[in-house]
Amino acid sequence: MFHPNGPTFFELAEQALSSTERGYDLLAPKFEYTPFRTPDWLLELVGSFLDHAGQFRSGLDLCCGTGAGLELLRPRCRERVVGIDFSQGMLDVCRQRLSAVPGDTPVELVRGNVLALPFAAAFDVTVCFGAFGHILPRDEPRFVAEIARALRPGGRFVFVTSYLPPRLSRRYVFSRFFNAAMHVRNALFAPPFVMFYLTFLLPDVDRLLRGHGFDVETRDPGLGKPWQDVRLVVATK
Repeated sequence: MFHPNGPTFFELAEQALSSTERGYDLLAPKFEYTPFRTPDWLLELVGSFLDHAGQFRSGLDLCCGTGAGLELLRPRCRERVVGIDFSQGMLDVCRQRLSAVPGDTPVELVRGNVLALPFAAAFDVTVCFGAFGHILPRDEPRFVAEIARALRPGGRFVFVTSYLPPRLSRRYVFSRFFNAAMHVRNALFAPPFVMFYLTFLLPDVDRLLRGHGFDVETRDPGLGKPWQDVRLVVATK
């Protein structure tokens, strides 16, 4: 499951029993050697859309982690690229990795909360990869409202999500089992570790985005099993 340079079982156990922020601080040095990193095919899917949309002035990567989304945005933005994450450990690794990324566009890394973004009407495009499971359902309206506030009129929020997979599928069963285990963990240990699967899904997210003033386009990239339910979503303010 993991690369030889990835975390050990005991390191993962320590991370899982920490807070979400502390857990990612601990995981950061070995994050790129885990299956939790954003897969290349997903980055290529979003990158292909951005290439056809033309170059942007500024871009924002929410929950930027070690910088996969920033690597995608930097050559496609002329003036400014910003990544925000609550884990200083992830930001430290991100800074190291971005030093080798080609491009002249300035990159800013901000330690902060995506539910209280320190920006207003500042970006033409916003992306988010692999982080929706850290947003509790009750916080999703606030999350979307903050994205809308950070985008300029006509700005786009581009991301990948899916419909709920079939209930007898391996993906559905594994996700429900994992979520149940996380609920038990959080009931027994404090502080909680917030990470759940099958979140921010269509069609609910479509209604949520439209309710915050976005025009929503959903594209089927035509992926094979087990990703046939995956969709590229482009929400325009």
